[in-house]
Amino acid sequence: MEIGIIGSGVIGLTSALALLDAGYSVTILARDLPGDDSSMKWASPWAGAGILPHPDSKGHDLQTQTFKFYWALAHRDPTSGVQVVDVTEYFDDRMDDSTIWYKQIVPKYRRLPPKDLPANAKIGFKYQSMTINPVVFLPWIKKLLENRGARFIRAEIKSIDEAQSILQAKVIVNASGLGSFELAHDNEVIAVRGQTMLVESDSHEMVMFQGSHYTYQIPRMYSGGVIIGGVSQLGNLDPKADPKTRQDILRRISLITDDQSKPVDLDQRVMKDLVGFRPHRQGGYRLGREGDVIHAYGFNTLGYTYSYGVALKVQELVKSALDEKCALRGNL
Repeated sequence: MEIGIIGSGVIGLTSALALLDAGYSVTILARDLPGDDSSMKWASPWAGAGILPHPDSKGHDLQTQTFKFYWALAHRDPTSGVQVVDVTEYFDDRMDDSTIWYKQIVPKYRRLPPKDLPANAKIGFKYQSMTINPVVFLPWIKKLLENRGARFIRAEIKSIDEAQSILQAKVIVNASGLGSFELAHDNEVIAVRGQTMLVESDSHEMVMFQGSHYTYQIPRMYSGGVIIGGVSQLGNLDPKADPKTRQDILRRISLITDDQSKPVDLDQRVMKDLVGFRPHRQGGYRLGREGDVIHAYGFNTLGYTYSYGVALKVQELVKSALDEKCALRGNL
């Protein structure tokens, strides 16, 4: 049974994998494909990317399934660009870890004593999770899918009906991210600008500070560096790295790491400035079925963190759509 997928970001690609596992044939149609490293019109290549469950986001089951998937992949195949790292998280907007639901699933979770917290942090803890280098992972999973029979078509479309006419599939999965503003006529979809830097470093620790500011360090496997950031700028479409934002990121990262990035020589240690646009959806992500179309988009900064859990839900929704088709034919 042929299933079509619109979009070759992390949601579309992991959905393809789950559908292949279920025995479906899959064709992925997308404007941008893994290996494209110049387009800012899709978010997946520009991510950090860390698997960081979020205390205040819904879909705990989706995040848990994703955590387990990447944990197994990191141990099974390091050529995927996925690695296990130590994580330190800080918050200044909560006093205890009662909201940290994922402390039950992550290995080696432990609270930090107050003396080990950076300025203004009210709580901190350590555990183990994974980072993903998108430059490695996206081509890796594309090759895996192709080896298992998936097809890729490069095309820019204006509607889901146009995709259907190209793909001739029984069911379409819309994983088009920001493209859903037009394709799904969803006015709740809006870009969130992110700006980061790839900085030369041998650190293997992921660090995250959330609350009054959003600051992080994410090791990038095989790159010789770490991604440091960040910002979340709703509706800002400026593709150029802002020098003031760059300096502010360096100032903030120096407050939460031992690396002391404040005196960084930008000409020597900053390897690359990165700007990307995340697919945010006001009111929350969309993951559901509309007739023969499965929508899966709007995950903002958590695309990788949700990805495989979303893929399993997509697999379930595709089955329900096909079962309904079979039942209708049986009644004719």
